[in-house]
Amino acid sequence: MTDESARGPLTIAVAQPRCVAYDVEANVLAHAALVRAATSRVVVFPELSLTGYELDAVSVDPSDPRLAPLVESCAEAGTLALVGAPVTGEHGEHIAALAVDAAGARVAYRKMWLGPVEARRFTPGPTPAVLEVDGWRLGLAICKDTGIVEHAARTCALGVDVYAAAIVDSVAEAAVPEQRALRIATTHRVIVAVASFAGSTGGGYSETAGRSAIWAPDGSVLARAGIAPGEFARTTLT
Repeated sequence: MTDESARGPLTIAVAQPRCVAYDVEANVLAHAALVRAATSRVVVFPELSLTGYELDAVSVDPSDPRLAPLVESCAEAGTLALVGAPVTGEHGEHIAALAVDAAGARVAYRKMWLGPVEARRFTPGPTPAVLEVDGWRLGLAICKDTGIVEHAARTCALGVDVYAAAIVDSVAEAAVPEQRALRIATTHRVIVAVASFAGSTGGGYSETAGRSAIWAPDGSVLARAGIAPGEFARTTLT
């Protein structure tokens, strides 16, 4: 972890936007609205949040002009948003997290552990990734990554304060994110922030689990959203 004396508080939110499958423009507007509502330095969104969990969705270029409303909302709120999208890189296509702020969007992380259906199209990311925001180090994860002990170990070994994950789970799987978050938080003594889809998100998910949450290193819940689209949970880390 970083030197606590060298940094101030960090307000972080986990958000579950209303999603229209394949409709990047509509989803960008939903993301932008939540950025404004959350008034947080960091807002984490679910896996493939810009397209819905549609594994055949067209890749999103970080320079895509359709992202402009989200960039603008981040600029207004002073927010770094972590949003989900398929992307194309020099080594193939990836399920990725884009970091969006006043300067624009960039690929921040590529999912390392893929499900069998995902692997038909996408290539695993090569390495763990850490973002530093105002002196806080955020390790990034996407869905299945959170269930892989090696992923948390390698990511947290880089010296992270927060393990930030973007997921999608069905209602029937609603207990899984909490089990994984508790393991990661208490094993590695880090804050765990999980953004989970709510409502319909395509890809066969007519209803998703919601209940995005943030856990303290001792496993206690610092903030939790409900099961409805459009909700978010927020806390200030000190």
